[in-house]
Amino acid sequence: MTAKVCLVTGASSGIGHATALELLRAGHTVYGAARRVEKMDDLRAAGGHALKMDARDEDELRRAVETVLDEQQRIDVLVNNAGTVLHGAIEDVPLDRARDQLEVNLLAPARLVQLVLPVMRAQRSGTIVNVSSIGGEIALPLGAWYYASKHALEAFSDTLRMEVEPFGIDVVIIQPGIIKTEFEDQTSAQLREISGGGAYREMAEAMARHGETGLGDGSEPSVVVEAIRRAIEAERPETRYAVGHLAEKLLELNRTLPDREFDALATRATK
Repeated sequence: MTAKVCLVTGASSGIGHATALELLRAGHTVYGAARRVEKMDDLRAAGGHALKMDARDEDELRRAVETVLDEQQRIDVLVNNAGTVLHGAIEDVPLDRARDQLEVNLLAPARLVQLVLPVMRAQRSGTIVNVSSIGGEIALPLGAWYYASKHALEAFSDTLRMEVEPFGIDVVIIQPGIIKTEFEDQTSAQLREISGGGAYREMAEAMARHGETGLGDGSEPSVVVEAIRRAIEAERPETRYAVGHLAEKLLELNRTLPDREFDALATRATK
């Protein structure tokens, strides 16, 4: 296996952190980027590089890519993992918070893609891994802007894959199911803050209670990490990897059930 130069975003916690460490163990050169640089001390200790990067800051996005290129003269892999989640009824969510969700989950990955493509085209090789979600295909109540951002990321990735294939560049979508990370730790508080006092309060409270008790069967982040590593090291990776608790089952139900039947299944947690 040839060692690759990898840039992993959202590397201070959860899937991104575990991915960066796994790629290091596999012998790759890894740059982890995140706002909380202090949470990547173990990445540095293992031989990786930690970069401060806020997905909302154009200068920091550009500086992260420039740092990798200055030090390594190439980028073989971009793992767009950084993201946020926003919960609340469509009627209640302020649009400035919706814009922020799209900025972090869609536009920041898109800008990083723009920044790495010139060097990948020159190399005639590269792999772009966009970490989506089963929410890139399905939608549940009280999370419209998160699902919209992931649906858009998948459409973006599909178009990107077709555009860059002639240059030897692969584009991969990762679709995690229910994973045990801190990503959803604020879900219940968000639901109560945004929709806990209005017309959707019963739905929001039911989902908040479910969120506090219903994730015990989630998969470990390692299942997502393994899929990312397989995609990076494959000679011809799959275009999509659905991994983790309920991922394949929920995607299959969404693809085969009539809309109203899936709606009834999806809204059980809100009653």
